[in-house]
Amino acid sequence: MDEFKVCNLDYFPENILIDVLSYLSVRELVRAGRVCKRWKRLVKDQRLWRTVDLTAWKGVTSRILWVLLRQYLGCGLRCLHLRGLLLSARGGTFLSESWLKALSTKCPRLSKLCLLHADLRSLPTCQILPRSLRVLELRGCELPRSFFSQSPAPATRDRAEATSSVGAPQQGGGQKGKGLACPSGICVERLVLNNVPSFTDQHLQNLASWERLSRLELRDTFRVTANGLRSCAAKEGLSGLEGLSRLKYLEIGITGRHGYQLQMASLGLGAGWLGLEELSLGGKEVGPGLLCASRLKDLKCLHLWACTLSELQIVRSCRMLRGLRQLEFLDVVFQPRQSPPAEEGQGQEGGEEQQNGEEGTGGEGNEENKALEGADPFPSLRRSLAVLLPSCSLVFTNCSVQINVD
Repeated sequence: MDEFKVCNLDYFPENILIDVLSYLSVRELVRAGRVCKRWKRLVKDQRLWRTVDLTAWKGVTSRILWVLLRQYLGCGLRCLHLRGLLLSARGGTFLSESWLKALSTKCPRLSKLCLLHADLRSLPTCQILPRSLRVLELRGCELPRSFFSQSPAPATRDRAEATSSVGAPQQGGGQKGKGLACPSGICVERLVLNNVPSFTDQHLQNLASWERLSRLELRDTFRVTANGLRSCAAKEGLSGLEGLSRLKYLEIGITGRHGYQLQMASLGLGAGWLGLEELSLGGKEVGPGLLCASRLKDLKCLHLWACTLSELQIVRSCRMLRGLRQLEFLDVVFQPRQSPPAEEGQGQEGGEEQQNGEEGTGGEGNEENKALEGADPFPSLRRSLAVLLPSCSLVFTNCSVQINVD
């Protein structure tokens, strides 16, 4: 029994040690690599660097990013979260063009990049981002005017034309199977913009050249107007589909800044949007968005969140959405249903009919109906939508009914 009293980590298999190290943060991992040579080798295992979150590390600088990239980050990296210095007192350049190029070279499998409070005005364009990206999230960032533009510089364009003209005879047979490649170099499929005040209609128009963009989420983008959204909507043109023709999911929501000038960007949906199958409206964009949702012929899913709605408003908006398959309410406050006052004669006749109906059905049916209505806070809304949209499924998440004191 004496030989089992001492427990040493050297006897643990490496797979178990890697599982234990996976619960540490990035800063703790770097410190653990200084314990011994074996731990230094284990810390550099790429299974520990698939998802890297540096938003909680407040002291991250460009020097630390270079150290992490040279010593730890590699082909195993899939998701990267970074916090910039936009709200920091130090300031300075955080993401440089050379670091992003080195990131794309050393981490060829990086598919998701999330930037928080990053000042990107020193970057010329988003084309310097890794080409392997499929998801790009920008939260509280500052953007230059031409960040989403894909027009290359004249020198780069001439160099690319010369290279393609020289290598055209040699690569003619191999280019047949490369139809899925992006000639522009941007293969982002999902773009999330949350509280990005510098995002304007010009940036939105530049996104029309992104060939693989199928999901766009705009939250608290206050400078996007209805005209900008209308100009980017997918529509038939002289040369085929124009605008964001590959977009399948669109989210528009304004939840902050009480008293800002309301742009009502969702009114731009009134012109229609070909191919748009899923729409998400939140906050102050729900009201105008519901008025224009009937113009979306291909709409199948509608999500409404963080707003106050009435049953009459929902029923009127859903009358024209016959092709809707799913209607979801998230954090929605429903106003109570207001029934019109009945006249004296109609009230007496209605009371007699109600009494006769109660006598015919019996007390058991009434008890069952009361139990169902007590368990379901939206019975009348469900019945109305079941008549209008019989093939649509309803989802209520964290919803409530407003109670009037009167």
